Amino acid sequence: MGRYHWGSLAVQERVGVRELAEHVGRSIGTDIGEGAAAFLERQPHLVVGAADATGRLWASLLTAAPGFVRAAGPHRMAVDGGLPAGDPLAEALATEGARVGTIAVDPRTRRRMRLGGTLEVTAGGFAVAAERVFANCPKYLQKRQPLELVAEGAGVVRLGGALTPDQERTVRAADTFFVATTAEGGADASHRGGMPGFVEVLSPIELSWPDYPGNAMFLTLGNLAADPRAALLFPDWESGAVLQLSGRARTGFGPDGSRSIRFRIDSVVESLHPGRLRWSTPEYSPANPALAPHRGSTTR
Repeated sequence: MGRYHWGSLAVQERVGVRELAEHVGRSIGTDIGEGAAAFLERQPHLVVGAADATGRLWASLLTAAPGFVRAAGPHRMAVDGGLPAGDPLAEALATEGARVGTIAVDPRTRRRMRLGGTLEVTAGGFAVAAERVFANCPKYLQKRQPLELVAEGAGVVRLGGALTPDQERTVRAADTFFVATTAEGGADASHRGGMPGFVEVLSPIELSWPDYPGNAMFLTLGNLAADPRAALLFPDWESGAVLQLSGRARTGFGPDGSRSIRFRIDSVVESLHPGRLRWSTPEYSPANPALAPHRGSTTR
């Protein structure tokens, strides 16, 4: 897999950061170095993005005691366990050869690491043969501390094709979500953060959020240029619940250089799985931009 495909290159050219993207792209490799391996072993959760058997994209959250994710060699990440029954990616993570994107985020230190590749089924869970490994800067990451690993849970509590009023409130209150995208056979999982209200609920089936300045790679927006399928994962840090959305997204480019993404929902899964982790209230990132006047108020 090349460093960038045509979708990312097109966005980089449009925004005028092609030279910068080439420079920062040198950080993308296939090796899990010693520092990355140590980082993975400290993490209590991992976000995974992949397609289900119907081709719908989803993002899911795996949670366990630190050590359940680890490097198993310089080009392989091993994961103990899998997803609970009812999770839309439970079957995909038990399918040899599935294309997956992962991101490990440590809210304690505002560090994150992305790894994408091909899934291998193992006796105790799965592994990913790494094809793309790199770290991201701490921008827009809220700092939190883990509080409690909750053993019990009701599992999937609601399925639907649109957001309920309570789910709309969850989205509006979010300061963090994860987005999974795909293109040219690969998958990617990434993080988005901001002040509560940075994700706007346009209707029960449509969301919007601004694309804040980042590393200039435009992997997510590049994937969307090539394939509009996308998935969002909203964690409820207080309860450990997760809200998973599958749908399609497109990027809008403003005349002032601004960018925004509109996401249309096809399917909704809300879960309260056993083994979930509860976190403290956030210390917001100093990089979070102030909200635009129309954001964080009411449905439009």
